[in-house]
Amino acid sequence: MAQDGKMTITQVAQKIGVVPKTILRWEKAGKVRKAKKDWRGWRVYTHRELGELKSFRSSLY
Repeated sequence: MAQDGKMTITQVAQKIGVVPKTILRWEKAGKVRKAKKDWRGWRVYTHRELGELKSFRSSLY
């Protein structure tokens, strides 16, 4: 986890039990909100966004 408490897509995917490509597909399909990007162009997620993704995943399975 980054010092500012934000997580990468890989970290988030591991925590919710999917691969990063799945999160990208959800974003592209408009099922979840697109993540903000840092100065490098990498997606970054807050704990709140992690919770939203967990809720979405649990609604599917």
